[in-house]
Amino acid sequence: MHVGVERVSQAERRARTRGALLESAARGLSRYGYGNLVLEQVAREAGYTRGALYHQFKDKQDLALAVIQWIGETWTREIEPLIERERQPVAALLALARGHAVYCRRNGARVATALRLEFSGQDHPVGHEIERSYELLVTRCENLIGVAREAGAIPQGPPTRTLALAFVGALDGTVIALAGQEPHDALLAVRAVAGVLGLDPRSYPFTDQTEADA
Repeated sequence: MHVGVERVSQAERRARTRGALLESAARGLSRYGYGNLVLEQVAREAGYTRGALYHQFKDKQDLALAVIQWIGETWTREIEPLIERERQPVAALLALARGHAVYCRRNGARVATALRLEFSGQDHPVGHEIERSYELLVTRCENLIGVAREAGAIPQGPPTRTLALAFVGALDGTVIALAGQEPHDALLAVRAVAGVLGLDPRSYPFTDQTEADA
């Protein structure tokens, strides 16, 4: 019985250590990029030694790949329920935008953008993985935009794929530019993507009036 308890405790400690290191690495990648990321600093800011980091990750590439996967998993866990609870595709798109802005307040809005720029045109595992992650987000938006167009909820115009790319670009750009400016980051992210979709942003206020008026 004691052995089982100890195993659970070790697993929990390992998970906490891994989570703290991933969060620290995400902040580091967001600030400095991959090339300038210092693993000793990542470990120190997470409250661990470099040895603890190497116990979890083989090297910097392994850590960066794990960060990308972690961001994808946590984003899906937090944002997908917000999207799925909306019955209308436009409302789902705006819920995605607002949820993304709130998510990025703590998990590094610049990680994906920084890595995409750093590895642009390079044949590198981290570059491939960040592009795959980015494509998943664009495709999610593209599908919702397609449904909204079929329903007549957004006007015709540029190709759906083009509109989805503009949607994600406007969303990321707004969130990055307004980092630390809560709650305006989420409010203006919604307004920015509504404009990209050809909608009047004033028609989609926050349901939380105190946040909208802040």
